[in-house]
Amino acid sequence: MATAARPKTVAELSPRPNVASANQQLPGVADYEQVDRDIGGSLTPTAGWFGALAIAIALFLWGAGTWTYQIYWGLGNAGYNPPVMWGVYIISFVFWVGIGHAGTLISAILYLFRAGFRTTIYRCAEAMTVFAVMTAGLFPIIHIGRPWKFFWLIPYPNWRLIWPNFKSPLVWDVFAISTYLTVSATFLYVGLVPDIAVLRDRATNPVRKRILAVMSLGWRNSEKEWRHFARMYLFLAAFSTPLVLSVHSVVSFDFAMAINPGWHTTIFPPYFVAGAIFSGIGMVFTIIIPIRKFFRLQHYVTINHLDAAAKLCLFTSMVVGCAYLVEFWVAWYSANQYEQKYFWNRVFGEWWWAAWIMLTCNMVFPLSLFSQRLRRNPTWLFILSIFINLGMWFERFVIIVPTLSHEFEPWQWNHYAPSWVDISILVGSFGWFFMWFLLFIKQLPVIAIAEVKEIVPPKLRSPHPHEDAIDVTGRHQAYEPDTPGEFD
Repeated sequence: MATAARPKTVAELSPRPNVASANQQLPGVADYEQVDRDIGGSLTPTAGWFGALAIAIALFLWGAGTWTYQIYWGLGNAGYNPPVMWGVYIISFVFWVGIGHAGTLISAILYLFRAGFRTTIYRCAEAMTVFAVMTAGLFPIIHIGRPWKFFWLIPYPNWRLIWPNFKSPLVWDVFAISTYLTVSATFLYVGLVPDIAVLRDRATNPVRKRILAVMSLGWRNSEKEWRHFARMYLFLAAFSTPLVLSVHSVVSFDFAMAINPGWHTTIFPPYFVAGAIFSGIGMVFTIIIPIRKFFRLQHYVTINHLDAAAKLCLFTSMVVGCAYLVEFWVAWYSANQYEQKYFWNRVFGEWWWAAWIMLTCNMVFPLSLFSQRLRRNPTWLFILSIFINLGMWFERFVIIVPTLSHEFEPWQWNHYAPSWVDISILVGSFGWFFMWFLLFIKQLPVIAIAEVKEIVPPKLRSPHPHEDAIDVTGRHQAYEPDTPGEFD
């Protein structure tokens, strides 16, 4: 009598078991216990992590010491050269606000559109958003002459009986930063609550267990809690979505409301929003690719996830490139000689080198993502992300410095060169950002445990009759590299 054929396992059906399928998004993950074990295990500090943290703290202390030097000797050490009174500090402020926008895009907008690839990368992007906005908030304070009076920018009842100048861009920035930081931090914390409860249940240190118990708000994983959690998360996602458009639009008004050549244009709000999302996705690649490598999380952040994020990066790069070309077309079509000379000076004048760095890094290099082979190569994505970060910083440089150094009257024209104080504080801001991020990834999960479990099929006592001849016992396979050149 003929016997029924034995169902084939995933390993037999596919030579590479970490390739996702329609019904198995994370084929390298077997069950919920493995999710807790792998992601929870990534919280253990390592020698490499201590080394990276030491470097970040050293850079931050160097920047803080330089700022102290500037406070003592005055802003004249910052490289300002009238009429260029907005320099590296405002450039870096816009840069860091832009970095923070990808977190809201990935966690909120892609959640509303149910984009599956956000599941394993959104927590990293959300944390990056909070720390990037914390970094951006420092630069308006560093920029003002008396930073200990920064609270004068906030409208509050005071003995002076005066209000801030609401026509000042610094006041607009205060409202943009405070609103965005509050909503982003709330969104991050709400999403962390179920994961904090998992860490609470696994904790053995009584002090840590008590702290996590307080932070988890008594989460018990009940059906009622999950129902309220889903509604709250959906509300915050919908509430945060307008911030992606509004906050960086407000930042763009710092320039668009002026009459300077190159600034006074209505294209700035969408142009700034697209650039912010583009730079933020670049920073996500800079962070998540080393994390998936050194924390051995390749079977969670798969090549498919990176591929989908790379397509989004390519799309935003094309939008930004289109905005660059539209700027030149508007200057030509306007027949305004000041606008035309400004844009000619931008690409062929004194600042040609900065403009071509911007155009090459933001328009040319991302075109490589049309190649599927490069989109699925983590090494290239990491290298490209460095170029994107560099190009987006120079984009803000090209927007600010050429305009202020070449305004309407030739006698006002002047040169600008950052001083060692500017550069040191800029480097210190990266130390500040990575210090907080490195501390975060060893205290709280960098990948959302709860949402990963939603896409991991539950363990069954026996194969499901409609499993399409795939043996469920073959789901858990050892991780194999996705591509031969995977970030080695």
